[in-house]
Amino acid sequence: MQSPNKRNLVFKSSIGLASLSTLFILGLDYLFGTGVNPAKLAIVFIGLFSGSYFLFGMVVNEFIYQKIKLIYKTIHNLKTPKHELKTMLRGDQDVLETVNNEVVSWAENKQQEIQLLKDQEAYRRDFLGNVSHELKTPIFNIQGYVHTLLDGGLEDEAINRKFLIRADKSVERMISVVEDLEEISRLEAGRVELKLEEINIVDLAREVVEMQELKAAERNIKIKFGANYERPINVMADSSQIKQVYTNLLDNAIKYGSDKGNITLRFYDMDQNTLCEVADNGPGIEEHHIPRLFERFYRVDKARDRHAGGTGLGLAIVKHIMEAHGQTINLRSNTGENSGTTFSFTLKKA
Repeated sequence: MQSPNKRNLVFKSSIGLASLSTLFILGLDYLFGTGVNPAKLAIVFIGLFSGSYFLFGMVVNEFIYQKIKLIYKTIHNLKTPKHELKTMLRGDQDVLETVNNEVVSWAENKQQEIQLLKDQEAYRRDFLGNVSHELKTPIFNIQGYVHTLLDGGLEDEAINRKFLIRADKSVERMISVVEDLEEISRLEAGRVELKLEEINIVDLAREVVEMQELKAAERNIKIKFGANYERPINVMADSSQIKQVYTNLLDNAIKYGSDKGNITLRFYDMDQNTLCEVADNGPGIEEHHIPRLFERFYRVDKARDRHAGGTGLGLAIVKHIMEAHGQTINLRSNTGENSGTTFSFTLKKA
């Protein structure tokens, strides 16, 4: 059965051709007096109309089928079965409207794909630029120290040891960047298999605090717990990964907290989960920075962070570790002196 648009086109064309032919015959009769009577004229008209309808139907059908089939198959990457295509084109539905909808849908999808590729390309450029910058700084530092030693500083006892220590620190920074890049790449690719086990999150946090106390003492920052937490708080988690989370959050709080400030760790019962918080009383983070804080290499204070030795990957790693646990991490912060920043994440109760 033909679609409504196609039937209308064929019908109108057939009427037009039959009418023109009939008028032509009437004109001949008028000029030459051939004596065509109304009955014969009606028979001629019906015959011409039937023939024209069949002829136009065949031509229009073949034209639409051949032209539209190419467009339709192109849209569907040549995966549309021929019998389904014929059914669609020769069925009751409006062919042109159907194909138009397909073309519009296809164009919208392609626009989304193009925009996604553009976003990925911009992300790739930024990522490569950030990596090259992070590695370039320590490499240039090492090069400068080596050149100084080769130019005579190696024989100067007041210089050689000091410059070798500085070169060693630059090497450590490079190793830190590479290790963080490897870690985040594994997390994003899903190559990290979590070893979920029942752990006491309070004991694990205390262990990390002991490791960070010396660094905190350099800035006269005290790390404390919000309560005694004498009873164990057991959760299901990968202990090594959650240690990394606490290490990165405490390191971040020490770098950005206020001198002689405080960092407080708290735990809350949240029905099936346990909420863990790491809060500092530093200057806080401006609101426009918060949505991007967990991005790779994103820094609120670029100059200060690089001076403190951060790679800009710590919070991104934290985010991916929590997502691997099926959990999320959030933060709340206000700007101003001692307003502070609080990072909070959840873990499933054991």
